[in-house]
Amino acid sequence: MDPFSAEGELLNIHSAFHSGQYQSVIDFETSALSPENKLPAQVLRLRAQIALGQFDESLAEPSIEEDSPDLSHKNSQRTTPENNTVQILAATVLQAQDHSEEALALLSKHQGNLEAVSLIVQIHLQQNRTDLALKEVQAAKRWGQDSLLVNVAESWVGLRVGGEKYQSAFYVYEELASAPSTSAPLAIVGQAIAEIHLGRLPEAEAALTAALEKYPTDVELIANSIVLNVLAGKQTEELESRLQQVQPSHSLLTDIQEKSEFFDTAAAKFSAKVST
Repeated sequence: MDPFSAEGELLNIHSAFHSGQYQSVIDFETSALSPENKLPAQVLRLRAQIALGQFDESLAEPSIEEDSPDLSHKNSQRTTPENNTVQILAATVLQAQDHSEEALALLSKHQGNLEAVSLIVQIHLQQNRTDLALKEVQAAKRWGQDSLLVNVAESWVGLRVGGEKYQSAFYVYEELASAPSTSAPLAIVGQAIAEIHLGRLPEAEAALTAALEKYPTDVELIANSIVLNVLAGKQTEELESRLQQVQPSHSLLTDIQEKSEFFDTAAAKFSAKVST
């Protein structure tokens, strides 16, 4: 593989990861990559496995220390929290275990690392701190404005900020979803969410329906299709059953169950008393 082709392959892996094609990242053949490209590719592979909940598989991966000048035992003095690879992998695991503050503390040590920026933005949004997520994106735009990661992170924040940001986010996701090398459920979900906020329910439904035909077990496609059906006044039982089979612990199912129980409790207080 020539250097230019190798660079393009790494870019494809990068794009696939950040558009939600985690299995594609895992399946990429990386043996022909140069040593300097192998490390980021393997880091993305490990992060994809963590994102899919494949913790045992990620632990069983061959060690990346021997091939990495950053993580080699011979260079153990560099294996510190300031190391970019350590930051990203450790923060990803911490966040997956709901240790958000520890993850943020580690990521705050980054110096111009877009992967760290994207994780920080995701964590802040999960914490409902849109203000901090926006601040992080605005800072990153000063030095990484043309990066795919910055554009996508800005779209994440835009979907929370609302207003004219919905349309801006839609354009980013539309471009991402239409690109052959990066088309993925996550991009289509982002596009559909923007459509929903813009009041374009038929367009959102068309995008999600087409994507579900191609990715019938993608949990975010299923979950967002359920939300769309609720908004459109359509049945959700089949989709809820499918989500239950794919990921019983999904937060949407938990939320639906909790609200159903709240309703039953409230309804019981007003149930008619039958006198005998």
